[in-house]
Amino acid sequence: METILSVFVPIHREGHKFIGVFAIATALLFLMQVPSFFVMVGIILTAWCAYFFRDPDRVTPQKEGLVIAPADGVVQSVKESVPPAELDMGSDTCTRVTIFMNVFDVHVNRVPVDGKIVRQAYTPGKYLNASLEKACEDNERHAILMETASGKNIAFVQIAGLVARRILCWAEDGKEMNAGERFGLIRFGSRVDVYLPKGVNSLVAVGQRAIAGETVIANEKGREKQRDGAIR
Repeated sequence: METILSVFVPIHREGHKFIGVFAIATALLFLMQVPSFFVMVGIILTAWCAYFFRDPDRVTPQKEGLVIAPADGVVQSVKESVPPAELDMGSDTCTRVTIFMNVFDVHVNRVPVDGKIVRQAYTPGKYLNASLEKACEDNERHAILMETASGKNIAFVQIAGLVARRILCWAEDGKEMNAGERFGLIRFGSRVDVYLPKGVNSLVAVGQRAIAGETVIANEKGREKQRDGAIR
């Protein structure tokens, strides 16, 4: 039973209408008696859509100061960068961790720290490949500034990609949230950037796979230097 439940995880409500459209279209193709190839394609697309919108529970580490990955995907880059101008955080650089989500990753996004939502800013833009460096400036995005439980500022940004056409965010200004809580979703393939508090180093390496709500990407109270990774 546990194995079955691990495969058939809950589906996020945002996916119900898309799954329904694919399922109805597939049923119509079957009733119209079109070649079986097209019916099979419809079945595959319906199954993929259900898979894309899966929303599994996660076990979030509980310790003061931890910064948890906000998205599933591969750590694409860890570098010094100026936070988004729309959040009015100044021109000083801080460590930015970029997590790239492909169309097979879970796309439900989670809050990286315990704290309060201070400010949000939606910026319309292009739909360039999210893996490009300039995507953080040119693409459609939704930026969030949070004050951590220790009083530091941390920012995280949902960025649309080449396939993504809709950023969803249900975080509310002034709301207290806990690390690992769901705050948004991006359809279909994109990235999330995290701007760590000044002086806080990343604990993940480029190429490492992150799991939203579980992978520790930094520790506000730690003094460990940036980690390197090696393919084994």
